[in-house]
Amino acid sequence: MHPFEFNRHRRLRRSAGIRAMVREHHVSVDDMLYPIFVVEGENVKHEIPSMPGVYHFSLDMLKKEMDEVVELGLKSVILFGIPGHKDEHSSQAYAHNGIVQRAIRQIKEQYPHIVVVTDVCLCQYNPAGHCGIVDEHECVLNDPSLELIARTALSHAFAGADIVAPSDMMDGRIAAIRHILDENDFHDIPIMSYAVKYASAYYGPFREAAHSAPAFGDRKTYQMDPANGREALREAASDFAEGADMLMVKPGLAYLDIIRQLRDRYDVPIVAYNVSAEYAMVKAAAQNGWVDERSIVMETMVSFKRAGADIIMTYFAKDVARYLKEGY
Repeated sequence: MHPFEFNRHRRLRRSAGIRAMVREHHVSVDDMLYPIFVVEGENVKHEIPSMPGVYHFSLDMLKKEMDEVVELGLKSVILFGIPGHKDEHSSQAYAHNGIVQRAIRQIKEQYPHIVVVTDVCLCQYNPAGHCGIVDEHECVLNDPSLELIARTALSHAFAGADIVAPSDMMDGRIAAIRHILDENDFHDIPIMSYAVKYASAYYGPFREAAHSAPAFGDRKTYQMDPANGREALREAASDFAEGADMLMVKPGLAYLDIIRQLRDRYDVPIVAYNVSAEYAMVKAAAQNGWVDERSIVMETMVSFKRAGADIIMTYFAKDVARYLKEGY
């Protein structure tokens, strides 16, 4: 016997059964929001080089992907569209027969129980690659952009989207979207706001996937400085006051502290976006045999839940669903 007293914390780690019994946080397929990239054309299923296992799908190839989503038990997807042509007014973002609008209708017709979320932004749809209207001085204009962003959200609602998710970071866009949705009797369509979106280096592979890299400059005048935490709380407070039903933090893994702070302050669902470079780095390391992909992915998902996220938007969603089916 030791001549001193101490706590035996290991008692609750002694067996797999005990560890499962006292586990504080659990990952479920219900937590997963799976991103899908839809493109114009036919017979298109092209793997994105910097994101192994993630593809561009034309609508005729989308059904097979959705069949797999349903079979794995995933309940929700978020759509990103890559149009056939771009113009300075981003007209394909809000066109009745735009690529996202057609994808919404197809999915809701074939899989009515699937929750369809749509990314609402202009960057994929204009040659400048910016999230708002650009003037002759290459400045991104806030207020004139609000009308087009709101029109885009409305077009998605008319097409049958269950949730709209504005990602542009223009000031006032939640109020503009809530106003136009309510004015058109879409009172019940929730807004999942990209409330806290940093000007992050973690978006590189996504810009390849969405064909949305800026043609000039950067997005630092509207996306947030990674050094700022208090600013995140101000952004979230504005979106919440304007009518956001869910608050997202992007990127997720590098900003778990922000997720935690939002969880402590807001009694609405918090979304973590496990972004493209967070995905690509794990995939690359696993392909080189440097890490155990399954263990790293699931540990990452648990970290989002522990930080306070209710929903995890991740390119790993199908992998997570498989791991859970296998009894991870």
